[in-house]
Amino acid sequence: MAGNSQRRGATRKAGSKKGATVGSGGQRRRGLEGKGPTPKAEERSYHPAAKKKAAAERRAVAGTRGSGSRPAGRGGGAAGRARGAGATEVVAGRNSVVEALRAGIPVSAVYVATRLEADDRTREILRSATEAGYPLLEVTKPELDRLTDGSVHQGVAIQVPPYDYGDVEDLLDVAAASDRAPLIVALDGVTDPRNLGAVLRSAGAFGAHGVLVPERRSAGVTASAWKVSAGAAARVPVARATNLVRALERLHEAGCFIVGLDGGGDVAVADLPYSADPLVLVVGSEGKGLSRLVREHCDAIASIPIASEVESLNAGVAAGIALYEVARTRAS
Repeated sequence: MAGNSQRRGATRKAGSKKGATVGSGGQRRRGLEGKGPTPKAEERSYHPAAKKKAAAERRAVAGTRGSGSRPAGRGGGAAGRARGAGATEVVAGRNSVVEALRAGIPVSAVYVATRLEADDRTREILRSATEAGYPLLEVTKPELDRLTDGSVHQGVAIQVPPYDYGDVEDLLDVAAASDRAPLIVALDGVTDPRNLGAVLRSAGAFGAHGVLVPERRSAGVTASAWKVSAGAAARVPVARATNLVRALERLHEAGCFIVGLDGGGDVAVADLPYSADPLVLVVGSEGKGLSRLVREHCDAIASIPIASEVESLNAGVAAGIALYEVARTRAS
């Protein structure tokens, strides 16, 4: 009995000893506490997966395609990547490049194909780029094809910043400085940039003071628009409006007549009574035409007579015909 009492006392003393836990080998509980879930491989800086992820992020920041990212376009060149990131635009083709350089458009780089066949335009491009101190880069034709996303570049292309849109007041200022009655083209629902480029080309040819486009559901001045405009995008300002109807109201307040172009118009464009006055020609999309609100804000709806076999004209053609008729009337 006495031996049992002594053993129980020894057990109590051992259990009451601070810092020691039976079965722990004398270690403190804190040393056995859990340290949370194991970090993912990508979160451990020393792990190969983490190094791979960091390298991909550096490539993405540098503008190249990272691991698993989707290419911005068919081209893998620097210009194609910048275009996809919304940082720059590529203008291709000799006429377009010449006009852009003449207009003083800021240029990030000039790309010239190796063994380029020289003519007056290419000589002017090289001279202007050299005088302005623009980076001049000689590239192979396949690389230039990639840089321009497969467009017809004629051996030259330039990289330019995003287009700097104006507003309605800018177009009115341009008209006031010209001492001619304002002539502006507004596009309603035209989403193809090639149509915008064609409108810009006609606007430049027939003396329009600018083109107005809405911010939403509308084509912008992209490389395609630059190309089709044949350089007119460098000379004809483009304004962007948050709300096209309110922009038309502002032009109306400034004294402009608003004329919509539509196949079911009540007057032929050749007989338009407002041709000599401050005028805004509104061109709708080929499929839907003018929207209801825009049509309600027009002073007149003009039509272009066409053969019955043809359903409609695209925006670029319609704008060109209407601008020609206005220019002809103003010249007479």
